[in-house]
Amino acid sequence: MEMVAPLEGAWYAVLTRSRQEKIAASMLEYVAVTNFLPLITQERRWSDRKQMVSAPLFPGYLFVRIVRSSDVLLRVLKVPGVVDFVRNRNGPMAIPEKEIEDVHAALAHGAGCSAHPFLKAGDRVRVVRGALAGVEGTLIRSGAQSKVVISVEMIQRSVAVNVDSSDVEHVSCALGREPQSIAAPLPVAEGQA
Repeated sequence: MEMVAPLEGAWYAVLTRSRQEKIAASMLEYVAVTNFLPLITQERRWSDRKQMVSAPLFPGYLFVRIVRSSDVLLRVLKVPGVVDFVRNRNGPMAIPEKEIEDVHAALAHGAGCSAHPFLKAGDRVRVVRGALAGVEGTLIRSGAQSKVVISVEMIQRSVAVNVDSSDVEHVSCALGREPQSIAAPLPVAEGQA
């Protein structure tokens, strides 16, 4: 689904039934609720063939942009395939606009985009050149390959995008602190060595 930004409201994550993300997104469109279902193209293999299919980037989740009120929350919860909002004891939790914009930018970039385990450790970086300029995330290394991991903290899901290490800078550099070289070895998040 194409992300359309209305003038008001906030983004919220919605849990869906297993393999019901696309149905829920279609039904949300039908009841006029703005939603964003990040999709990626994957190769699926069967015993007799292989085919490229569109699959959710974050299985079991999609995002809705709503003005939080009891009637709108109920309208979303009544949609077939929707289980509940990602919430805490105070109710559904809004997702920062920047996180949704960054996921959308990564998907628009396309090449080398894949789901990635959620990370808490690692260096926070901003892409300074190319199609993803301005996107912030965590820099990781996989051999000689560098990736920026963009996380949606609310649902603890991430997407990894291939980048050239010369196209990123530490977020602290943008805040006026002393620049650090990206070429130097960076700490690797646990489980990434």
